[in-house]
Amino acid sequence: MISTFNLSKLNSLLQDFHNITKLRITVFDDAFHELTAYPEHIAPCCRIIRTDPAAAAACARCDAHACEMAASSRNALTYRCHAGLTESIAPLTLGNIVIGYLLFGHVFSYKSHEEGWNTIQKNCAAYRIDTAALKAACFACPLIPEDYILSVSHIMQAVASYLCLERMAIVQRKELPVQIDEYISSHFTEEISVTDLCRHFQIGKTHLYEISDQNYGCGIAEHIRSLRMEKAKSLLVEHTEMKISDIAAACGFSDYNYFITLFKRLTGMPPGKYRAVCRTDIRSCPGASLS
Repeated sequence: MISTFNLSKLNSLLQDFHNITKLRITVFDDAFHELTAYPEHIAPCCRIIRTDPAAAAACARCDAHACEMAASSRNALTYRCHAGLTESIAPLTLGNIVIGYLLFGHVFSYKSHEEGWNTIQKNCAAYRIDTAALKAACFACPLIPEDYILSVSHIMQAVASYLCLERMAIVQRKELPVQIDEYISSHFTEEISVTDLCRHFQIGKTHLYEISDQNYGCGIAEHIRSLRMEKAKSLLVEHTEMKISDIAAACGFSDYNYFITLFKRLTGMPPGKYRAVCRTDIRSCPGASLS
């Protein structure tokens, strides 16, 4: 665990979220362990399903997989769980490190109770549970439309940002992944390699790759390229007076032709066209991530 949470303030915030949305919200740490939730008790459907140990284990795997997917994309993820209920998860990030997750659910997002029950009954057929009780719980669930779930997901992302901004989640500064992230964030435009990082932090390449894969969802070299490309996109739009060759150099690309090739491969257009398109309409910029 690389972060600590102010659970007193956090629980108050979760209660506010529930009062507004009427949905249960849960906080996981970076290792996918549940820290706290409001309300404390899970929904009746989930409670019935989890009476079977195999189903409970499937729920844990489903949550962990969703955390991994959200961590990889760095965005909120809405999906149906293994049983057929809908939930949404948002990563909590400080810098480029994922320090935890917010998850709301489980909601009954179907056009009718019959449609939802047919799906859930099929998904849970292998579990030893009280089918009659599960059916009654499903038909007692409110039907939640997709646009409502999308709106709540946006609110949850705002809550995630506020949570970190108000220091309800604090990174333990001595943890190695945080040190590595800070170092890369400060030096990614310089000549930096896996060997350099291993030497600087006195760790092996395997350990470094494990840290990178867990926190960035990719290798160190790919992460550094991503940071450089995001900086290049920002400079192209925000500093139109800069030559493209100067932008390439400022972002750590010593080979101008490689920069052009990579930029075109990742965005679908060369830097000059990207700048022109974004100048016309910033929303048209492929993969724009400008703050």
